[in-house]
Amino acid sequence: MTDIDVDIHPGRKATISREDLIAAALKLIGPHRSVSSLSLREVAREAGIAPNSFYRQFRDTDELAVALIDLAGQSLRKIVGEARHRAATRRSIVRSSLEAFMEQLRADDKLLHVLLREGTVGSDAFKRAVDRELSFFEEELRVDLIRLAAQDQMPLYEPAVVARSITRLVFAMGASAMDMPRARDPELIEEMSTMIRIILAGSRALAQTAAR
Repeated sequence: MTDIDVDIHPGRKATISREDLIAAALKLIGPHRSVSSLSLREVAREAGIAPNSFYRQFRDTDELAVALIDLAGQSLRKIVGEARHRAATRRSIVRSSLEAFMEQLRADDKLLHVLLREGTVGSDAFKRAVDRELSFFEEELRVDLIRLAAQDQMPLYEPAVVARSITRLVFAMGASAMDMPRARDPELIEEMSTMIRIILAGSRALAQTAAR
């Protein structure tokens, strides 16, 4: 198939952007369908282009999936970041962040579904992309934890490890929550909040022991 095919099929677009292809892919995926299962021809058909035209924007569907994961990470960081900044106390920062995360999950945010699912079922390239996005969350959380610990005069032991533990916990439970009824969200939020408090308490205790 050549680029001439674009012109002889009136239903197809002559030009296409990366955003158009990303939008087409998002229409095809859902809570029970991974982006890794998409074929190039499916995405091209949904976008209204000849399959050859896909290559003008992406090398293959793997590169498209990584772009989706990156976009998902950026979107969620913005949402959770705004929730953190609205919160006034350490406890409300945890609660607000978890509530924002769960609200976005239940809003049928396909980008978030991509981020949660591809880390477990996607290819190695997808898993590396998800891990990269999680590392951004971890760094932002590490900075917040150090700032709050200084305010409270309660040092943390290995704040980077604490941030990693909390981030991985929330994302793992979020992935499981996608298959649970929404009615369980308050219970899950409370459970995650308790787990996070336990992680923080353990880190403070270790910091006190190390300081002796």
